[in-house]
Amino acid sequence: MQSIPVDGTRLGTMTCIVAPEVRIANRETGEVRKDREGQTVYTVGVAVRQDGRRASIIEISASGEPVGVVEGVRVHVTGLTAFSWAMGDRHGLSFRADTITPVPVPAPASASPKGGDA
Repeated sequence: MQSIPVDGTRLGTMTCIVAPEVRIANRETGEVRKDREGQTVYTVGVAVRQDGRRASIIEISASGEPVGVVEGVRVHVTGLTAFSWAMGDRHGLSFRADTITPVPVPAPASASPKGGDA
């Protein structure tokens, strides 16, 4: 399997469309997938949209639960890597990230104090 580093800054806007779900290693037994350090692996569905282009939907795996990531929230992905895979006549790309975090929402601008004498 070939790994390909991905420059997330060039991907454009990323929005969570499927909240983090535990990744299952064995559907028959319900065994949860763990990474090398024993952390649970989660998968997040992300819509990626560059300016002037159609959105693409990718699933990104990350170790540990992505706290604060819910549907509809813009996300920041660090350490994104794509992996090419093939099984028989099927092939594709899978994605893994070091972290997936919500983008902080800017605080609304507060009304400026009214000036003038009373």
